[in-house]
Amino acid sequence: MNPFRSLRDYEVWIYSLPERFSEIAHSTLLLVQRGRQLAELTGEIVFSAGCRLVVYERLTWDAGTLFIEGYGYEVWQGSEKLYWYDSQPHPADASLASTDPHHKHIPPDIKRHRVPAPGLSFHPPNLPFLIKEIERDLLSSVARNAG
Repeated sequence: MNPFRSLRDYEVWIYSLPERFSEIAHSTLLLVQRGRQLAELTGEIVFSAGCRLVVYERLTWDAGTLFIEGYGYEVWQGSEKLYWYDSQPHPADASLASTDPHHKHIPPDIKRHRVPAPGLSFHPPNLPFLIKEIERDLLSSVARNAG
């Protein structure tokens, strides 16, 4: 379900992310309206353990409902890109059909190795899923290795 009825609702929610997720050290996310019914969300969410989530969303709205028209989300640890998500369709790849066009690029051969992404959609917000994934898969392993 999409809880956002306006761009302003989403903007308030985006700028309050560090208050909702304690692992966020800071955020440079910026939501900019580009036209009457078009906006872009860009920037980074930086986590306390040095992981970064680079965010791009192209947003539209109609009849009081906000939609993500396209996106790219990259996860970095230092200078290493660990994986990314995008919404570029790959209709010839039957292994992605279950979540088409949502998919994740993972090692090895990160550019061509894609898996379905059942946690993403064109109805915001996608960011809680991504933040929780980073907390679960990356930040908890950093904490285990440090302890």
